[in-house]
Amino acid sequence: MASRSLKAVLTTALAASFALAAVPGQAAAAPDPFVWTDLTPTYNATGKYAYEPFAATGGYERTDECVPNMGYHYVNPAYLNSLDPATPAALLYEDGKHGRELIAVEWVVEDKGQATPELFGRKFDEGQLPGHFTLHAWIYKHNPDGLLEGFNPKVKCPKA
Repeated sequence: MASRSLKAVLTTALAASFALAAVPGQAAAAPDPFVWTDLTPTYNATGKYAYEPFAATGGYERTDECVPNMGYHYVNPAYLNSLDPATPAALLYEDGKHGRELIAVEWVVEDKGQATPELFGRKFDEGQLPGHFTLHAWIYKHNPDGLLEGFNPKVKCPKA
């Protein structure tokens, strides 16, 4: 029986080490490094939108207003109120050397008086978008404030 328990512990430890080895270097800064494993469906679903023109093919509507410390939001109305890691309501982009670059994703849930939603072990932020709860995941651009923080001080908007 002890052999089975030891085998289970070693298997889990080995799987965790492979999972952590396969994620970007930012993983160590996240409060729970296993959140990167939970974000795998998000990567799988949104990686194809790294090339900004493809966002429209996924139903994401382009905006031309850059929100300071967030970037440009591309919103898919069909994914509003989703808590599915694979269907964030918004993709966030920043101007880069070769056009807009994907930097983050965001889930948006309408506040109808319910308890604050949670995803990846984190409660959604309140007040960033009036009448809504929001959660960002900075999976394509490092955020020194944290992987799931609402704002990223490294994101710059063009000067008007």
